[in-house]
Amino acid sequence: MHKRALLALAGAATALALATAGPASAGADAGAVLTTGSAGGTAAAVGDTLTAPLASGTSATFYSSATGTSGVKCTGSQFTAKVTDNPAAPGTATESVTAHTFDSSSCTSNVTGVLGVSGITVDNLPYTATVTSDGTLTVRPASGSAVQTTVKLRTLLGTVTCVYQGTGLTGKADNADSSITFTNQQFTKTSGSSLCFANGYFTAKYAPVTDAGARVYVN
Repeated sequence: MHKRALLALAGAATALALATAGPASAGADAGAVLTTGSAGGTAAAVGDTLTAPLASGTSATFYSSATGTSGVKCTGSQFTAKVTDNPAAPGTATESVTAHTFDSSSCTSNVTGVLGVSGITVDNLPYTATVTSDGTLTVRPASGSAVQTTVKLRTLLGTVTCVYQGTGLTGKADNADSSITFTNQQFTKTSGSSLCFANGYFTAKYAPVTDAGARVYVN
């Protein structure tokens, strides 16, 4: 009798443990890398469009050095990406970056000899972006291409066109404000006059990243 009671107690304990562990494990396995509304919320669907402006009160900067303040600054910028794969977390989601725009009317330059900014264009789109569960965002161009930005500057002698290229971008996602931050991402000048600095370092914070108005989280 005593033995049967012990077996029954052990069985009950095992059942309780499974009942407790089961939903937690299933939830961890079933949640998607990208969710909307909250961390662990509704999975962002393949084909959904994600957008993000610059975080309020911040600027996107393209400076001549990683520690300097000489170059171009814009207060208006936005990126748009389409979800192409969103597996269970932990994992890696993929996106297609279809647009990355800068409002030239919001851009200024403090480079000697430059009167203003006529335009900033991100070329060679779309790019492929990957987002891992630890929040690392990586942007890469198509094979054989480059991440390229064309900057047009107004000078006393007319418009100067500066072209910069890089192998890609690496950023960090933060669920606290659904943001993505890029810091000192280096680009090298491939063409342009002496008014175009030799290297460009891109820094910007985009927030919030949204999907049809709902904030996006990384899990």
